[in-house]
Amino acid sequence: MGGSSDADKLVAKADKLTKLSLTRWSADWKSATVLYEQAANAFRVAKDYEKAKEAFEKASKGQEMISSPWDAAKHMESAAALAKDLGKWSEVADFYRRASELYVECGRSQPASDALAKGARALEEAAPDEAIQLYADACSILEEDGREQMAFDLYRAGASVYIRVENFGVIEKGSGLAFEEVWLAPSWSEAQFLEAFYVVNISQWPSPLIGYSDAAAFLLRLGLAADKCNATNSQCKAYLSAIIVYLYAHDFKQAEKCYNDCSQIDAFLNSDQGRFASRLLTAYSEGDVEEIKHLAQSSTISHLDNTIIKLARKLPTGDVSALKTDAVKEEEEEPLDENDLT
Repeated sequence: MGGSSDADKLVAKADKLTKLSLTRWSADWKSATVLYEQAANAFRVAKDYEKAKEAFEKASKGQEMISSPWDAAKHMESAAALAKDLGKWSEVADFYRRASELYVECGRSQPASDALAKGARALEEAAPDEAIQLYADACSILEEDGREQMAFDLYRAGASVYIRVENFGVIEKGSGLAFEEVWLAPSWSEAQFLEAFYVVNISQWPSPLIGYSDAAAFLLRLGLAADKCNATNSQCKAYLSAIIVYLYAHDFKQAEKCYNDCSQIDAFLNSDQGRFASRLLTAYSEGDVEEIKHLAQSSTISHLDNTIIKLARKLPTGDVSALKTDAVKEEEEEPLDENDLT
């Protein structure tokens, strides 16, 4: 108790230094911040985590007031870690976001992104919708700084959370990732296509659309980031992963469309992953369950991320015989061309 009691006195003394009075016309934030820091550490040693959290918040504000955003960010991260231990999930998100903003003030995109990623990992189970938002924002920071390669794992993590949420039904409606597909002009160059391909608006989340489509959107965004880094292998794996997600959701039409769009990129079309996707979709269109199961066990699948491997191993998830029936009907309904003499 002595540690906590002494720390309380430090906070009280620091609070006085930040308040104006008849005898103090300006706040002494420099001295107060030192006291807040001492108190925060003392509270933490005494395992009084609530007061330690509050003291780190005050220490962070103090560092801001003396124009030291880096140290302010560090203290805010400490407060966020304590909020996690206390199970105060909304504070976890708020504190890590504030830490990220302070790192941005320092011009440091990597720690700014890292802070959001820490918050996302802490919230994956307790608040998956918030975790996905944090992962998306963490990716945005790195993209804006031209550091897409550092965001690869974050996109994978975001997609994994979406898939887990869809499987177990935890996420709240109205917090989905808003994304739009871009209609492609035939005259566009490959570079223009890549810039427009599956544009994901990860700063606005008004859409109620959630689940596998959003997981695929994360993976497609990863593919675009990988292309900018000339990471062809990661790019092709991301595109194949997105197709598998659609197939797991038993959305053959969207999987086929995704494949057709991705195949406009030569790197994917000529890759092992592209050829594998073609074989897999052919097996679906033919209603060949055994071939689908066989392909799901292939080495191409084994080299994908664990979350995607688990989905692929469960294919097919629905009745694929209907796909074969639909294909036959389309052929039968195709009008006869009287001018075609072949």
